[in-house]
Amino acid sequence: MPNFFYELHFYLFGLFAIASALTFVTRKSPVAAALWLVSTMFSLAALYVMMDAHFIGAIQVLVYAGAIMVVFLFVVMLLNLGHPDELSDLRGKWGRLAAGLLGLAILAQVMALSRTRPEASLVQSDFDRLAELRGENAVAAIAKPLFSDHLLAFELTSVLLLVAIVGAVVIGKRRAST
Repeated sequence: MPNFFYELHFYLFGLFAIASALTFVTRKSPVAAALWLVSTMFSLAALYVMMDAHFIGAIQVLVYAGAIMVVFLFVVMLLNLGHPDELSDLRGKWGRLAAGLLGLAILAQVMALSRTRPEASLVQSDFDRLAELRGENAVAAIAKPLFSDHLLAFELTSVLLLVAIVGAVVIGKRRAST
């Protein structure tokens, strides 16, 4: 039964990451787009944690959702790309209601995940993997799964950030030329 909950939440976080990324791309306001990108980064961090890449999940939050988004928002504010009326994507009561329901759904997912325990076979495979990695140094223990098992997710994150940077440059140049 716990496998069902893990699979369900894995797919839910994946769908939320895709929906947040699509919303990020479709926003007119750069500030709102940056906030949707933060939502995407948190969803990807949750996926990393669910794949037992806890360090990568923490780095995802600290480096990408934290430091890089601060830089993006600093550039957006420096270029004065957003008008105060355009900063919110929640126009009217239906947007606020949808945001509240989405927040409650995410909170329910976190609560359900905190109450379930993995099966004994999953825990045993983690212990076997830790025993394997014990002879290696700390960098190899992180780098090996990152560049083998989780390479696709790692590269997709870097491509997403590259697209965001190119989009910021295009918006900035268009704004500067007018």
